[in-house]
Amino acid sequence: MAILLALTSAAVYGVADYCGGRASRVYASALVTLIGQAVSMVLIVAAVLVIGTPFPRDSTMAWGMAGGAAGAIGLVSLYHAFANGAMTVVAPLSAVVGAVLPVVVGLVDGERPEPVAYVGIVLAIAAVALVSGAIGERDRPTPRRIVALAILAGTGFGMLFVALDRTDPDSGLWPLVGVRAASVPILLVICLVTRARPGRHRGPLLLAVLAGFLDMFANLTYLEAVRGGLLSVVAVVSSLYPASTVLLALALDRERVNRWQGAGMGLAVGALVLVTLGRG
Repeated sequence: MAILLALTSAAVYGVADYCGGRASRVYASALVTLIGQAVSMVLIVAAVLVIGTPFPRDSTMAWGMAGGAAGAIGLVSLYHAFANGAMTVVAPLSAVVGAVLPVVVGLVDGERPEPVAYVGIVLAIAAVALVSGAIGERDRPTPRRIVALAILAGTGFGMLFVALDRTDPDSGLWPLVGVRAASVPILLVICLVTRARPGRHRGPLLLAVLAGFLDMFANLTYLEAVRGGLLSVVAVVSSLYPASTVLLALALDRERVNRWQGAGMGLAVGALVLVTLGRG
């Protein structure tokens, strides 16, 4: 059941990211993220009040807020990278980083994966080099700034995955309230500092709202998945979200992938599978 929930979260994360990335081509990525996070905060608070789960321990809310701060920076970075780079490049890069980070945390905590997991990590590094255009064909190399943003996004997502795993299993949806309690103020400050303002176009606003709703649903399914499974497995499976993002970019935006980038995407999938199999 945990794997099914993780796969669901991956599929929904991917669609949410695509919506947010498209909206960020018109509005500032911080504003798009703020709109989505604010919408999801209203929904998650309402859900908590209806369910009536008792308020959790302070540590659970602290982990939720820490994850929310990291996730907010991750989403802003991802949306900005999507708006200024190729989704077919940015999505796999962020996913590989987001998948490997929880495994590294597991190693620090004493987990000892099978040797195949280390092979997966090496493949992940190769995948990053290929997808980003660092090696292979250079007809359309990805700017270093976009690569850095994709890595930052993956780091933020990986930290969010780890933080949610640290919350109390009996705390219901309160960890997600903590996530939004941190992310919304941070994003609001960023928007105020950068003077990000919405325009007259309604389409991007609707995409931002949809991205927030989908992101909340994906967070919920991930939270339930990680409560029923191992962090090193659930986080890696959830990091398969580029599949839906890339498919949408190829179908709707007519993005193209050269053979080296295609090989890199294949390596990324292989790396995720090997890390999962080698969880120990």
